[in-house]
Amino acid sequence: MKAKEQMNLVATVAAGLEAVTAKEVRALGIDCQVENGKVLFQGDSKTIMTTNLWLRSADRIKIIVGEFQAKTFEELFQGVFALDWASYLPLGAKFPIAKAKSVKSKLHNEPSIQAISKKAVVKKLQAHYHRPEGVPLQEIGAEYKIEVHLLKDKVTVLLDTTGSSLFKRGYREEKGLAPIKENMAAAIMLLSNWYPDKPLIDPTCGSGTFCIEAAMIAKNIAPGLSRSFAFEAWDWMDEQVFEQLKDEARKAIKDLPLDILGSDIDARMVELAKRNATVAGVADVITFKQMRLQDLKTDKINGVIVSNPPYGERLLDDKSIDILYNEMGQTFAPLTTWSKFILTSDEGFEAKYGTKADKKRKLYNGTLKVDLYQYFGERVRRHTI
Repeated sequence: MKAKEQMNLVATVAAGLEAVTAKEVRALGIDCQVENGKVLFQGDSKTIMTTNLWLRSADRIKIIVGEFQAKTFEELFQGVFALDWASYLPLGAKFPIAKAKSVKSKLHNEPSIQAISKKAVVKKLQAHYHRPEGVPLQEIGAEYKIEVHLLKDKVTVLLDTTGSSLFKRGYREEKGLAPIKENMAAAIMLLSNWYPDKPLIDPTCGSGTFCIEAAMIAKNIAPGLSRSFAFEAWDWMDEQVFEQLKDEARKAIKDLPLDILGSDIDARMVELAKRNATVAGVADVITFKQMRLQDLKTDKINGVIVSNPPYGERLLDDKSIDILYNEMGQTFAPLTTWSKFILTSDEGFEAKYGTKADKKRKLYNGTLKVDLYQYFGERVRRHTI
């Protein structure tokens, strides 16, 4: 069995990060278009493998099986039935309708959308594989998760190639109390003006995610190298091609010195960050230490500070947060040539920190709306004789 050579593919992504993911897709040599929460592109099975392996800021890679209009359940049934399911689902495949989503559509009962879509796929496969109608299909093989999304009566039917979200890199065994997702941390590093030749400090490092993602970017470690994907169980995906891609990714890892420091007031978090960095293969290029944010000092000329400090939904009460943000502002103030990137959902952050950001970017950490406050360091003048 062989799937289509060219498929319509989509990388789903957190709102506000579409441009970051699109840049990553283009860096892989793939042309793409951006829509809200997604990056659209075309490719074959190798493209599916490559994007799952290499995209740092995306959530999932999905195949768009088809799109059509449906205002009635009969139209939904016929639309799903008309799709070329035999190109994707071998006999014996498990194919749950894992997700149905309806927004501003006549058909809004999601369980009914799931049931009717399932029935349509079953009928199509029974006809294709010459199975009698009364005999249920045996779903004993690899799993192909189907999603049915309705938006203003337009139906999009998708297959999830990824499995667990791409943010699950496989290095974070424990998350700590209030983690930032790995793909969000990577996206912020890609949005920042940090380069591997600059010092990087995260003074509220928690389980070390910013530092680890930065090190992985600098060392060119493919984020999907230490995990598995749903597509690996599919019989039309060539296992040898994927092994070759992983082998090439391993050879592409760079060995270079980095100046990355992660610190946290909680000693347990520091130990956890060290363990995570070891699993990620970057422990040798990151220094983690226990330290209060207020004790941060550096004599380095310039660099980047990145921080996901505690905020309202995380860990501290309001008064403690106000004090922390104020102390953060005072601690960072002397570091005029350093750029600072601070992520928080506290809309009063700038007043508490004491300085207005040069730039502010709205993002979503899961379902929580957050802002990335960006403060750009003064340019360092080089002395000439």
